[in-house]
Amino acid sequence: MKRVLITGGAGFIGFHTAARLLRDGCEVGIVDNFNDYYAVSLKEDRFRELEKIAKEKKADSLKLWRRDLADDGTAREVMEEWNPDTVIHLAAQPGVRYSIENPAAYISSNIIGFFHILEAVRHHPVQHLVFASSSSVYGGNTKVPFEETDRVDEPESLYAATKKADELMGYTYARLYGIPMTGLRFFTVYGPWGRPDMAAFLFTERILADKPIRVFHHGDLRRDFTYIDDIVEGVVRVADRAPSENEKGVRYRIYNIGNHTPVPLMEMIRTLETVIGKEAQKEFLPMQPGDVYQTYADVSALTRDFGFHPDTPLAEGLRAFVDWYRSYYTHDGD
Repeated sequence: MKRVLITGGAGFIGFHTAARLLRDGCEVGIVDNFNDYYAVSLKEDRFRELEKIAKEKKADSLKLWRRDLADDGTAREVMEEWNPDTVIHLAAQPGVRYSIENPAAYISSNIIGFFHILEAVRHHPVQHLVFASSSSVYGGNTKVPFEETDRVDEPESLYAATKKADELMGYTYARLYGIPMTGLRFFTVYGPWGRPDMAAFLFTERILADKPIRVFHHGDLRRDFTYIDDIVEGVVRVADRAPSENEKGVRYRIYNIGNHTPVPLMEMIRTLETVIGKEAQKEFLPMQPGDVYQTYADVSALTRDFGFHPDTPLAEGLRAFVDWYRSYYTHDGD
């Protein structure tokens, strides 16, 4: 990879991926609409960090388009201007619960936005298109660990349904137009600069503020928490090597990318309490609509094909997150 376009580059995974590629000497273009699903200031600060990294490289290696991929013409015009050899499509409307409150945002970003990327890549071919899917596509599957060959046609949320739709759309374009394409099903990513709607962030924020944390399904949940550095390592390895043709002549693959170590929610909370040095007040609540009991990634395919081995212990990852949180909201945030 020499010139990469990252959509959603001011988002959590997009920011870390962009930072890694800049440090590796790539030219990075970013498309992001900086929407207000969560604090825009956090996205702005992430991009400022990327500008610092680019400046250290002493090269004109970073470019930003503040545009919405759901707008017709955005993806095509960016592709024409930037002419990347690789596209990493991470722009999306995230969040299971928010998809119940605001379903239109998911159709606009996750369906229409991805369609525009597919059309742009169709007319401006690249070496590889990598796109973000989600562990949410597994729905209420009870067989664990989740394997890429499992049925994923019973989503528990509209968010999950849009991600499954992306996989189907991607396969169709790969088959019809010969686009080399890989989809990545992310499993519960956490770490510094993380999203404020995720458990590690929400719990840390409320514990430090002496407010009760909300513990759904009375704490009886399991999540395959995966540290951001492990995720980025996997993304970069995958992006650097497009899939070969399968038995039908289609250059298309789907991989799980997770920690392969599901953790009970109460164990995660106890670990976080130890890291913070304070016990959380807890409000126990029933299961939320759209939620699933557990996520558990079988990553054997990613290990086989790319040597992917996530190795960040939960305590270490949470400590890095809490250190960042305290520093950011003491010195840099508002």
